[in-house]
Amino acid sequence: MKTTPDVHRPRPGADILRTALCRNAGAVVRGTALMGLYQAGETAFPIALGLIVEHTMRDRSLGSLGLSIASLAVIITTVSLSWRFGMRVLQKANTTEAHRWRVRVAACGLQPVARDVDLKSGEVLTIATEDADQTADIVEVVPLLVSSLVAVVVASVALGLADIRLGLLVIVGTVAILSVLSVMSRRIGASTREQQARVARAGAKVADLITGLRPLHGFGGNHAAFVSYRKVSTEARHQAITVARVNGVYAGTALALNAVLAATVTLTAGWLAYGGRITIGELVMAVGLAQFIMEPLKMFSEMPKYVMMARASADRMALVLSAPPLTDPGHERPEAGGDLEIDCVRYGTLQALKFRVRSGEFVAIASYQPRSAADLASVLGANVPPRAYGGVVRVGGREIADLSVEALRAHMLVNPYDGEIFEGSLRTNIDPSGTSRLVDEAVEASLLTDVVALHREGLDHGVRDRGANLSGGQRQRLSLARALAADSEVLVLHDPTTAVDAVTEQLIARNIAKLRKGRTTVVLTSSPALLDAADRVLVLDDGVVTAEDTHRRLLATDEDYCRAVAR
Repeated sequence: MKTTPDVHRPRPGADILRTALCRNAGAVVRGTALMGLYQAGETAFPIALGLIVEHTMRDRSLGSLGLSIASLAVIITTVSLSWRFGMRVLQKANTTEAHRWRVRVAACGLQPVARDVDLKSGEVLTIATEDADQTADIVEVVPLLVSSLVAVVVASVALGLADIRLGLLVIVGTVAILSVLSVMSRRIGASTREQQARVARAGAKVADLITGLRPLHGFGGNHAAFVSYRKVSTEARHQAITVARVNGVYAGTALALNAVLAATVTLTAGWLAYGGRITIGELVMAVGLAQFIMEPLKMFSEMPKYVMMARASADRMALVLSAPPLTDPGHERPEAGGDLEIDCVRYGTLQALKFRVRSGEFVAIASYQPRSAADLASVLGANVPPRAYGGVVRVGGREIADLSVEALRAHMLVNPYDGEIFEGSLRTNIDPSGTSRLVDEAVEASLLTDVVALHREGLDHGVRDRGANLSGGQRQRLSLARALAADSEVLVLHDPTTAVDAVTEQLIARNIAKLRKGRTTVVLTSSPALLDAADRVLVLDDGVVTAEDTHRRLLATDEDYCRAVAR
């Protein structure tokens, strides 16, 4: 993860839309052909009616009538089947493409180390759902746009064959309508982009409030939090109303202009028929096309709006997908059985911190300042890029900067004090990949056995989102069980027992030492039980190691340590 110069630029939304179209080129071509056939069939219907009237007036025979009915049946069948299969192709491609973008956005959201994105999790969630769906709509919009153009062209040619003035009227009217609506669609794009941003901020606020719900209850901040959310939500509502108003004006204008064009074509055709310049059959065809053309014109005029909405969503996705990387990941892997070395690290409250944990050692770090423990956990967990701190961290004989993120996390697991609990079961929370061989041992070591025994389903007992149906101590023990079940070469635990009672804490400390015997373990804690179970204790004060010994010797010789950890 060596640093790189800032030569990256955000990928524009147009590139994302282009990628979506190219990736679904086959489906777009097939869908365009089928929908073009559908529109051509729709256009052919009033043309066929005009020809039937024309021939019926000249040749009144049952054979002509039968041929006319057969022709209409062919047209109706073509229209029905082409619409059915065309929309099936396009909607399948649309749904698949939306899924691909959701997965890509989610993958980027899970890599905070390598991305510099100033978006909260709630905003990323909105981008991964609503924006991904609207971006994928381009796969459906383009074929519909082309097929609508086919209908307009066919209608213009048919009317032009009857009288050139009718064909030119449709062409000029269509160009004028699109010119007016293209200007309005830009306003829709800007308004939609702002609406999505405000909705995303409201989603982020909800996520923050849910995460901090218990602390809010604790100090009575519920009302203030509600007022804060109501303000953000109100802003999103006002912007949504603005977008709805703009969309309403756009739709009304498009409908009015299309109706004016259809009425003009009809009146012109009537005037030409009255003057004998076109036949009665051509008049019937012109009136039918004038009525029919409103639908493709409506679709054709709405497409710029959907293109702008897809572009606005694609631009927001580009914030996540193409944000400049903070670092370039390395490609090396740590050596098995290597030491963990912190060499003169300066970050936050850490001041030239230096210590080494030998392979297979159990070391506890007692930090007098909780912030120092949090800063150290962030550095070890690769939540801070190497260029953001001074000094070097070596894992298995390799600098973190030279390791790939995947190799680092496979070798060293840093379990935070607020480990997230996911909806599922106890088993899937402990062993998400389903590959651990230490699930039972981890359950016993973390004393999660009482929770398992309480329920008939055992480890298959359901867990709600964020562990809502578990107590604080149960959630913490479940997180600890997951960390132990991973059986990583190096395990760093940050305050793993703050929510359990002293007796349980004592038992857990012994179990951790037993289960992790021969594996490198570091615990950031002030718990006397964990400190006593460690091979040695490092005292962290003002960002540096000020003392080092066993817990019991430090209790006997260091008054400050005794006051800090004695309970």
